[in-house]
Amino acid sequence: MALGTDYAQQDCSIARALEVVGERWSMLIVRDAFYGVSRFNDFLVHLDIPRAVLTARLRALVEAGVLRKEQYQYSPARYGYHLTEAGLELWLPIHALSRWGEKHASDLGPRTIFTHDTCGTRLSPDSHCVPCGVRVTPEQVIMRQAPGARPNPRTDPVAVALSRPHRLLTPVTDPGPEPAAHH
Repeated sequence: MALGTDYAQQDCSIARALEVVGERWSMLIVRDAFYGVSRFNDFLVHLDIPRAVLTARLRALVEAGVLRKEQYQYSPARYGYHLTEAGLELWLPIHALSRWGEKHASDLGPRTIFTHDTCGTRLSPDSHCVPCGVRVTPEQVIMRQAPGARPNPRTDPVAVALSRPHRLLTPVTDPGPEPAAHH
């Protein structure tokens, strides 16, 4: 018997949040959306996720209002997935979880660091730039490989694009030609 995806007996906002983003792969999909991944095939290759699981998770994240689905090609129909306002609010937990993981779950330390675009300073765990005295929004974040991080052995287009400094929410792949107008 498969485990359920809800916590009906838990009267708790954390339980409600986990019903939305707590399934396996969901937070990594959200993370990749912050990185600028929006196309199904890019999620598929970068995450090494089964196609059916990705389809289900994207559908659930759209239904929950974390992602919005936008058609970017008409023949054949292809869709991109972009963070909504609710999805953008997941930046603080994503960033804090990244910092927690590098401190408590990684023997090799940080692989990626997040810096303020204005001054280049690494963000605090709560996404503040201490020298500038501001909370930094995802649009103001540059991700880069941490000094001394071992090279990423992955060669998929997303991993290659993310091996260089990259502004969050900026597409990691060429958006391709504009779709033809329908009359």
